[in-house]
Amino acid sequence: MKIIISPAKRINEDQGYPAPSSLPQLLTKTQILLAVLKSLSYEQLKLLLNTGDNIAKLIFQGYQNLDLQTQTAAALTSYDGIQYKYMAPQVFTAQEWHYVQEHLRILSGFYGILKPLDGIKQHRLEMGAKTKDILGENLYSFWGDSIYKALADDVIVNLASEEYAKNIKPYLKKNDTFLTCVFGELSQGKIKEKGVYVKMARGSMVRFMAENKIDKIQDLKNFSALGFSFAEKLSLPQQYVFLR
Repeated sequence: MKIIISPAKRINEDQGYPAPSSLPQLLTKTQILLAVLKSLSYEQLKLLLNTGDNIAKLIFQGYQNLDLQTQTAAALTSYDGIQYKYMAPQVFTAQEWHYVQEHLRILSGFYGILKPLDGIKQHRLEMGAKTKDILGENLYSFWGDSIYKALADDVIVNLASEEYAKNIKPYLKKNDTFLTCVFGELSQGKIKEKGVYVKMARGSMVRFMAENKIDKIQDLKNFSALGFSFAEKLSLPQQYVFLR
């Protein structure tokens, strides 16, 4: 079983523990991306990142001198967002770290796919970035099926946003199990997803899986954090719905 999640926009590199233990699996393709990004002018990069001057200047300067293999930090504790705060990997036990290192994968526009203890550097490149004028059609075509192949598992629990899950879906095989977890509220007979609560629930779900060493999809039904509970009548074999 593999669990897929999205990255966060914000990255903190000053996390001292745990130390990274490996390099990203698709680093060769990341090197290609980095060379392209280094070749862009400041204005081109700012437009690509769709961000303000302060962040764009930091990223532009960072890319010019970026060394992907030295002074890296562990991916899972480097990303700083709501999902990661509710996952709280900083307080994982050794057994929980072992679980996520084996089962959890972070999808990334820049790195493709990451294990929790892969060493990463400060970067910013969302999967949905409009790269047509600099890199071909888009990052989905750039990464192709390499991310799916790197998962190397026929059971996938999808806790990623659609922007990142789109890297996997086109390549699924007939015998693959691809289970998406939906977190929402019932309003006028329809499921409404609220972004903040979804991110909180995704992080909490990873923590629940790590704490309980979940290795069977049906055991996800026991998740009950943040007021969410499994909605049997609204769920499907490929989609588990949790309502609050």
